[in-house]
Amino acid sequence: MELLAPGGSLEKLKYAMLYGADAVYAAGKNFGLRAKSTNLSNKELEYAVNFVHDKGKKIYITVNIFAHNAQIELMPEYLKFLSTIKPDALIISDPGVFEMARQFAPNIPIHISTQANVTSWSSAKFWAKMGALRIILARELSLNEIKKMHEKVPEVELEMFVHGAMCMSYSGRCLLSAFLNGRNANLGNCSQPCRWKYHIMEEKREGEYFQITEDNYGTYILNSKDLSLIKRLKEIKDAGISSVKIEGRMKSIYYVANVVRTYRKAIDDIDLPYNEKFTDELDRVSHRVYTEAFVDNFDSSDTQYHKTSSYIRKYQVLGYIKEVQDKTILLDVRAKFSLGEMVEIIYPDLNNDKSFTVKEIFDETGEEIEFTKPNTFVKVGVPFISRENGILRKKILG
Repeated sequence: MELLAPGGSLEKLKYAMLYGADAVYAAGKNFGLRAKSTNLSNKELEYAVNFVHDKGKKIYITVNIFAHNAQIELMPEYLKFLSTIKPDALIISDPGVFEMARQFAPNIPIHISTQANVTSWSSAKFWAKMGALRIILARELSLNEIKKMHEKVPEVELEMFVHGAMCMSYSGRCLLSAFLNGRNANLGNCSQPCRWKYHIMEEKREGEYFQITEDNYGTYILNSKDLSLIKRLKEIKDAGISSVKIEGRMKSIYYVANVVRTYRKAIDDIDLPYNEKFTDELDRVSHRVYTEAFVDNFDSSDTQYHKTSSYIRKYQVLGYIKEVQDKTILLDVRAKFSLGEMVEIIYPDLNNDKSFTVKEIFDETGEEIEFTKPNTFVKVGVPFISRENGILRKKILG
């Protein structure tokens, strides 16, 4: 199976490649469903395509908004541009955009977005007849449904999300953000109001708010858990899935790197007994409570978490290694750490992580310091030979 990772920025895209992804998905500044992600300019898109192809891997560009007339009128020029840089596929949900892509970028294969809500083999067959190479399945499908779809329509590739945030609406088609603050999720500008805390107010008691509760569990009635299917990869492969996808174009570089390398190792070891280290590593990125969602049956009783929408954070990213000289690393610092602290460097291979106690920190002038400051560069002495592109982290105590 292909391991498909998010490329919300050039730097995230590069780390996804380095840490084991077979392919990445990214968006331009317009027409994708993550408008608040960094996203890539046209120049950056061209660079990204060349960078990925030079590594013998693939890149898919999202053009998956539900377009209004204003976006449709701008679409041909953008599609012509994508046709010239030649990504490996376009991710599309809107039939009108699909038709335009066939006209203005006929050389680029099309993947049908999860936003198109493909939930049956009949729908899959329709898109296959239209010329789609791949279908990114609705998240609400069980493995049995996926297996039947593959049996009925073997000519089309099937892709599914296996990790990351989920939407409280059906495959992300939500109007709540547009209704509450005018930011349309279906045009890529969701403000995630499903994560907010809500109260109710009686009509004649203006300003008097009452908490919404469900069986004494709390008030976050719309808050989804995070998806994690790392234990089900063998079943997913056997069901006919060609590509497994990680959500997270708006997540941190560390998140992308650590989740990608964990799924990389799990896929490589797919025929071996499950390694609990995979669970441990996924617990070391910022996440909400995990769920396997709908893979066994369509039952939403375990997909929502009513106590809080806060993230679980057990580890903190300290910085990214930019250069290595003997037993000294040049670190792009993202958080404070001090002499005497126990820290850890992670690498693309899960088996190569190394821990050590910090004994030397030097600022950019070469002066020894006792602690770091975010958004600076420092040199750190390490008791072993490190490698570039490692990530420094520490456990959050308490």
